[in-house]
Amino acid sequence: MTDPHLRNPGFPLDRSWFEEIAVNTPAAEARAAQLVASRSPKKQWQTAWLVNAIRCMDLTTLSGDDTEARVARLCAKARAPLADHILAGLGLEGLTTGAVCVYPTMVAAAVRALQGTEIPVASVATGFPAGLMPLPLRLAEIRYAVEQGAAEIDIVISRALVLRADWAQLHDEIAAMREACGAAHMKAILATGDLQTLSNVYKAAMVAMQAGADFIKTSTGKEGVNATLPVSLVMARALRDFGARTGVKIGFKPAGGMKTAKDALNWQILMKEELGTDWLRPALFRLGASSMLGDIERQLETHVTGRYAASHRHALA
Repeated sequence: MTDPHLRNPGFPLDRSWFEEIAVNTPAAEARAAQLVASRSPKKQWQTAWLVNAIRCMDLTTLSGDDTEARVARLCAKARAPLADHILAGLGLEGLTTGAVCVYPTMVAAAVRALQGTEIPVASVATGFPAGLMPLPLRLAEIRYAVEQGAAEIDIVISRALVLRADWAQLHDEIAAMREACGAAHMKAILATGDLQTLSNVYKAAMVAMQAGADFIKTSTGKEGVNATLPVSLVMARALRDFGARTGVKIGFKPAGGMKTAKDALNWQILMKEELGTDWLRPALFRLGASSMLGDIERQLETHVTGRYAASHRHALA
């Protein structure tokens, strides 16, 4: 569960923190490739990293045909993400995912299904995924989700404000969203696939953090290009720079496009190498990639039994 003392107090807009930044794209791509090529945990170390990925996963359903029954199944999987024989073989108990993420109208159902656990319910809001709604309606959606019981809110930013470098309005909108969240933690989705350049990604991340975001998140999962390692590297550098200036640790959530256990390892390696071990816990790191849970479970069963199971043996997230 997210640590309450890690809230971002927010800061006034200060363009000097980011306006002169120019990201060298080939260098970012080379650094991201070097990170994952130079680290490849094996055997029990790989198992430990995969278990940690489950702890940091936001198990998500964001489909037009979502029902309370589907949300209840998702929450059951969040409560028990691994089959009993795998847990026993690993000597674990009480393992859960980091959160369950749903649409605002499904928050109450998720809260009921997770009653008695410490698993927080996260809700997307602000006209997800495009965010193209009047600001008062976006703020009302946040308040509705919080009233329904959401402990975390995943907001989307106005991409057009980034593309025309209207940093003042972007800051003001995000700050208003942060205020509407109240006690709920706010994750700011940058929709990096729509931002055109890595320099824009860095600048948008810095503005979102100045405006009070508790997490920055790569994508909605609905863009043509979602989480990539170079984008995540640039966002991690923004996190590091922001922390150096303010002393505030902001969380990171890559989302979209990650499907395999190898992806789970790669993003954790990036976090450890760029930000340190603090960013390997749910309070500061989440994976928005429900589909990778099935592959992680298969890999862990292989470690326990010595056999690689067919995917149909494991319950779907």
